[in-house]
Amino acid sequence: MRGRSRLVTAAGSRCEGTVTVRRRRAVPAVLAVTALLLTAGCSSGGGEFPGHDGTTASRGTASGTGTAPAPGATESAPPAKGSVTVLRTVAEGLKTPWGLAPLPDGSLLVSSRDDGTIVRIDEKTGKKTELGTVSGVSPAGEGGLLGIALSPDYASDHMIYAYFTSASDNRIVRMLYDERKPAGEQLGAPDTVFKGIPKGFIHNGGRIAFGPDGMLYAGTGESGERGLAQDKKSLGGKILRMTPEGAPAPGNPFPNSPVYSYGHRNVQGLAWDDRQRLFASEFGQHTWDELNAIKPGDNYGWPDAEGTSSAPGFHNPLAQWHTDEASPSGIAWVHGVIWMASLKGQRLWRIPLRGTKASAAPQPFLTGEYGRLRTVVAAGDDKVWLVTSNTDGRGKPKKGDDRVLEVRVK
Repeated sequence: MRGRSRLVTAAGSRCEGTVTVRRRRAVPAVLAVTALLLTAGCSSGGGEFPGHDGTTASRGTASGTGTAPAPGATESAPPAKGSVTVLRTVAEGLKTPWGLAPLPDGSLLVSSRDDGTIVRIDEKTGKKTELGTVSGVSPAGEGGLLGIALSPDYASDHMIYAYFTSASDNRIVRMLYDERKPAGEQLGAPDTVFKGIPKGFIHNGGRIAFGPDGMLYAGTGESGERGLAQDKKSLGGKILRMTPEGAPAPGNPFPNSPVYSYGHRNVQGLAWDDRQRLFASEFGQHTWDELNAIKPGDNYGWPDAEGTSSAPGFHNPLAQWHTDEASPSGIAWVHGVIWMASLKGQRLWRIPLRGTKASAAPQPFLTGEYGRLRTVVAAGDDKVWLVTSNTDGRGKPKKGDDRVLEVRVK
């Protein structure tokens, strides 16, 4: 295992389908979702924003498939209407599953929020093998062991990254995975890469992913302290970008800071398209949930704006939903479409794109069929892995919950 890296620290509702009342900037209720999709405005300009530091990706993985088009190539929108077919249940009987990371051999790693464990699932047989318990996890409310990701150098270093809630903060660690050891003892001691992200009973963020540039991205929440989202010195209510060792990534918009974008309430999903453009989903309060195209350094409005706003200085969402239709969680990009899992909405949303704007109205699938949906990950070709979330204390578990599904999407 590599040595302990430099630690980064900082001082310093509605949540997954429930409602709390809080003062917010009003958005006229007459704004229908379909009317907003074709006007993804941004005070600092829209258009394309490939590259975080002007470089071309050389390693890392994006939540999508395909080869990046040549610069300047015309982008065509996918069909306005799509289809979803659940091919099979890969595994069932999971408790509070949260993050999913596919291994190179096709098997799947799944984290348990409340148990603090990571299990390996044989995607052919559904057999579950516990790797071990992540030391230091302190689950409560929406906190616990959340997102996981493989190192960009996993083939050589066998490192798993995890975002979790500890007794004092939210943090990111990495652990050596040694599958030669007995089940339950395969995880090495956590090496803290990044710490000091505010924690709360709600809004802990938790999604992590390595981008096409090989940098580590993390979506954080404002932990119920909404003012943190606008404070660029706080790590709460942000998308963070850092090196695999936890230092602020080269080319970040604010000097010597891991903050990549701010003004977020609770970022839950991260995905890149085939031009290395980042998209993120997040919870609104009690009016609008959002899907955003992320531009480095931009302000996404919370708590001064929820959903689309005419106020200057805020980057508006490319799509928004009433909160009972979404409570968005994980997202994946597949062939020009963002697929978004919804918790309270209990459906899988299809959002076709042209560039960084929606090209047609979002289309819902699987409404109510599998309950709350937590995580969606591109599985190659036209498939995704979909993780349910009915054992998280807010769902109504049925026999077999929770489960991982293999789904064909178009």
